This record gives sequence, C-alpha cells and structure tokens, in this order.
Amino acid sequence: MIRSMTAFAAAERATDGGTLAAELRAVNHRFLEIGLRLPEELRALELVLRERIATRVSRGKLDFVLRLRSPEGAGTLQLNDALVAQLSALSTDLSARFPALRTGLTDLLQFPGVLQSRAVDPAALQHEALALLEDLLDGFVESREREGAKLAQAIGERVDAIAANAAQVRELIPLIRAGQRQKLEARLADLAQPADPGRLEQELVLWLQKLDVDEELDRLDSHVKELRCVLKQTEPVGRRLDFLLQEFNREANTLGSKSVDVRTTNIAVELKVLIDQIREQVQNIE
Repeated sequence: MIRSMTAFAAAERATDGGTLAAELRAVNHRFLEIGLRLPEELRALELVLRERIATRVSRGKLDFVLRLRSPEGAGTLQLNDALVAQLSALSTDLSARFPALRTGLTDLLQFPGVLQSRAVDPAALQHEALALLEDLLDGFVESREREGAKLAQAIGERVDAIAANAAQVRELIPLIRAGQRQKLEARLADLAQPADPGRLEQELVLWLQKLDVDEELDRLDSHVKELRCVLKQTEPVGRRLDFLLQEFNREANTLGSKSVDVRTTNIAVELKVLIDQIREQVQNIE
C-alpha cells in the first residue's frame, strides 16, 4: 500500500511514574532521519527508540517527542508506616525503662527512612514508554496509509490519462504517415526533373522510419503497466517510482522530438505535464 511521507500521530499512556505523552510527525526527505526529544528519565532508551521506529518507517524526516508528566502528589513526602510502627514499639519499651526520656517530632522525622518520596521504577517506566511507542507507530502508519491512498488515486488518474493519450497517438500515426507521404509526393511532382521512382520510394521509407514512434509507444504502455503494479505493492516504492518517471519522461521527449504534426506535438506536451504532476505526488511517497 502506498504511504505518504507526511504524517502526524499522538498518544498518551498513564503509568505509576506519571503520564507519558508522545508525538511523532514527519515531512519529506530522501532518506530516514529521526530526531528525538526525551525526558531525562528515558535518555537511556534513545538507541532502542530509534531502532523501533526504523523497523516501521523507511523514509522521511521524523521528529519524535516524548514527555513525562509527574503524577499528582509525586512531590509530597510520605511516612514509612512500617518503620514508624517499629519506632513506636521501641519508644513504648524505652519509656518504661527511662521515664525521663523525651523524643521530639522533629527528631522522629529526621530518623533515616521515616520520610520517603515516591520512587519510580526505571525499568517499568521504560517498558511503558516502548509500549506507548508501538501504539503511536500504529496510528502514525495508519495516517501515512490514508494519505497514501489519496496520492495513489491522484497518480492513478494521471496514469490513465497518459494511457489514453498514448492510445490517441497510435490512432493518429497512420493518418499522419499518409499525410506526410502525400505532401512529399506533391513536392516531388513540382520538380522540373522527374526523379527515379524506386529511389524516391526508398527515400520515403527511410524518412517515414525516422518518424516511427511505435517502439516509444510500446515502452510507454509497458511503463504504464509497471506503474500500476507498483502502486499495488506493500513495501515502500517512492524511489522505484522516481526511476520509473525518468523512463516516462524519456519516451515523452522522444515523441515530441519525432513529431511532425501539431496534434502529436500537443499530446507530447500533455504527457510531460501529466508526468510532472505525477512526480510532484511521488515526492511525498515513502
């Protein structure tokens, strides 16, 4: 399926360490270029993220942004209830032995381990980030395929127009040859010195051969079939289409250079216009 290189996708995922929010956008590029912006907690994932993206995307300039929003209350301190319970039991025992012993709240809170901040498991957070990336890539690829379907339709319409113009040239060629033969015979009839009929026939055949475009039309038909097949392929085809359009343009140029009739000249110009329109669409195909 044809895929566009321009696309955008966004996704979020709630985790124990906070909410992960990711965005992935892409524009046209000859190769694959990936830019990453990550929170400090996930810097270690950079290489893995690049590899995961590259398995699903082959061309385009991509910008991947990953943010981590801390959960509510993440910055507050919490009591270590188990430790406080142990200290309470010890305090009761020690108070019976030392009645004059007094412990202040400040001293209690300063005891190591009594107050704790909420910790985030790095491995769990990385696992959630990779899962979020897969969801994001699913949406991103779907977006590319939707845009690609529109591009394929536009290209298909122009390919149909190219095929129709080539068929029109085939219909005109016999008429043009007959007309050129009549013109040449009329000019020869005006000559003061009669020419050798056999020689004239040879010269006429050679001249008409120079105007023959059957091979160009056959190749053009072959390119049309190939392009239609390429549009149905599932792997990235942007570079293949670039090469194929060069072949299209070569045949159109040859048709124009061999043309001796305004009708075929106009068709050659129309072919070049259609080819350029297809090339504009292909520039956005992965």
